[in-house]
Amino acid sequence: MKPDLQLSLQFADARHRGVLARHRVVRFIRTALEAPGRIAVRIVDEDEGRELNRGYRGKDYATNVLTFDYEHEPEVVADLVLCAPVVEREAAEQGITLEAHYAHLLVHGTLHAQGWDHEDDEEAEAMEARESELLATLGVADPYARG
Repeated sequence: MKPDLQLSLQFADARHRGVLARHRVVRFIRTALEAPGRIAVRIVDEDEGRELNRGYRGKDYATNVLTFDYEHEPEVVADLVLCAPVVEREAAEQGITLEAHYAHLLVHGTLHAQGWDHEDDEEAEAMEARESELLATLGVADPYARG
């Protein structure tokens, strides 16, 4: 049985609202969630994505997903911020659907929210393997198998 999830889904950029139906977002997050969670997902435009990445990570560009994790236990409390234009561009470059890419990024962000990281090669290998395993249960092709 999957853990409970309280989800706040916000669209500052609504271009992908149809792809990101609430039930899909819940399914993607709950696939990776190992404890009850309170997670806010905010879909932003390039300006907000860049501002957040610059302000919190010191990187002056919009990135695909930012995870702000506040608590890991007894429940996971986090904000996941996804930049719609970056996600759209990456999906096109990789030749995959928007839904598949959002699934990957939501799984990735949810793992970060629980303390997973990819700062060194060993952590990256473990996290990528877990992502691939979880995405397979969703019917999403392994994003790391592409060459």
